[in-house]
Amino acid sequence: MLTRSNRIHQSKSWITIALIVLIFALATFLRIDFLVSVNHKVTHDSVHYDAMVRQLLEKGVYAYKDTEPNAKVTPGYPLFMAAIYKLVDYEHNDPFPTIRYTQVVISLITLWLLYCIAKRLGGTKVGLVALFIGAIYPSFVWSNGAILTETLATLFFMTFVYLQLIVFEKKTRTYAVLSGAAMGLLVLTRPEFLILLLPIYVFYFLWKREKQTLKLLLFTVIGTSVVLSPWVIRNMISLNEVVVASTQVNPFHAGTYPNKNYEDGLVDRKGKTQMEIAKERLKVGFTEHTWEFTKWYTYGKLKHTYARMYFGSGHDPLYPVIPFLPRNLLHQVLIFMTLIALFMQARKWRQPATLLGVIVVTMSIVRLAFIPEFRYNYTVMPFIIIMDSMVGVAMVRWLIARYHKLPDSNIERSVDDAQPSPSSPSQT
Repeated sequence: MLTRSNRIHQSKSWITIALIVLIFALATFLRIDFLVSVNHKVTHDSVHYDAMVRQLLEKGVYAYKDTEPNAKVTPGYPLFMAAIYKLVDYEHNDPFPTIRYTQVVISLITLWLLYCIAKRLGGTKVGLVALFIGAIYPSFVWSNGAILTETLATLFFMTFVYLQLIVFEKKTRTYAVLSGAAMGLLVLTRPEFLILLLPIYVFYFLWKREKQTLKLLLFTVIGTSVVLSPWVIRNMISLNEVVVASTQVNPFHAGTYPNKNYEDGLVDRKGKTQMEIAKERLKVGFTEHTWEFTKWYTYGKLKHTYARMYFGSGHDPLYPVIPFLPRNLLHQVLIFMTLIALFMQARKWRQPATLLGVIVVTMSIVRLAFIPEFRYNYTVMPFIIIMDSMVGVAMVRWLIARYHKLPDSNIERSVDDAQPSPSSPSQT
């Protein structure tokens, strides 16, 4: 016979499963209803991706905005598109609807990874809260209509982080190689994330002080290198140069124009490459317009990146994911809560959840080097949602403890309760 505690545990398990099913049903409905209810717009980048993929399939030339081979963009998303183009017979059928529905599936898998990471770091309650927010966060719905990299990149990003948490727990070569492979797929989709390997392992070493940190990093790099090697070899053969990621300079160049004033006349651009213009603008800007450029490369770019959520490629009429709330309110609350989460992590940083803070801070710093766009906050929003869910659950527990006047009830103890160690049963 089942004991009373076993019956309670079994009842809680069924309630958790039911809530997960309901949340996924809601997430699926919102994403599909969005796709069928609006007219989707196509961005400048999507048009060039389409031309690129058609040229690849028809002429065998991999080139972005050109007819000669180049490495301006990494091949992850174009190859994803090419596979669907072939599947639907693109010469007779529009491939974009199939891409959008495939991205819904990708979005739901990413949502499951969000739940798994949140549960591993904070327990079931945190997992459910993060899952619900992820299900209704408007950007995660709208992005499925965009023929852009965000949805696919976020899947690989979440996979990498989930595997990396397992690496930190189990310390095995296999998971290190697998996490590296996930990073390789991420870099092939969005190259700027390659830099994350260093700060993640620096954090792990400072946290654990274990000699095997270097070994785990080595096997992670091996996994990344194996996935990237075909792309690197292709570039060596076709372009006669070693290109690990991409050669596109425009995002860096465009980022040197404060407040995106592209006609400020700061330097003479005639007869110069984008890199030459960018370097000259930085030199003149920080020496002759120090305050303006300092503000732009700190607060200005962060505001342009995080002040609003990503809208996808645009659609008509507006699809109100959360009809009773102002469009940007949920996003603004999440960003505000992140500041609290980062502060609390800084106070007690020796915990797995701090990895998410390291990722958010690192990528925010990386973004300062390039042109800021709201779409660039998209890939870190799952981690922001998890961090905020942990803080939210901790605050509720603290308030309940204060209400019942329990001993030792303070916010730090609540945070500890919301963040089980990697070996705790709630993570398995």
